[in-house]
Amino acid sequence: MAAALTMLATPALAQRASPAPWELKPDMGYAYGKDGSTLAYKMGTNNAGLLLKGAKKVPRGTLFFIGQNGQLYMRSGPYLEGDGKFMFGSN
Repeated sequence: MAAALTMLATPALAQRASPAPWELKPDMGYAYGKDGSTLAYKMGTNNAGLLLKGAKKVPRGTLFFIGQNGQLYMRSGPYLEGDGKFMFGSN
């Protein structure tokens, strides 16, 4: 997840015509720690029910990014122009 977040925070990569997909795996958990660190955990099935309790699906069309203050943000509004270009890239 750290690599994916770094990609979103790099302006040069935000302008790429074909952004690279995140490589999230079903048996892994990804966390944004209280101290701002990103972590990846190998998942098990022992407490799967407890893990899903209170969890929410991320809506399609959600953009995650790191702000200038280092904080992780998400936006569920539009982030692509009509021609498919990233609307928040540098000029």
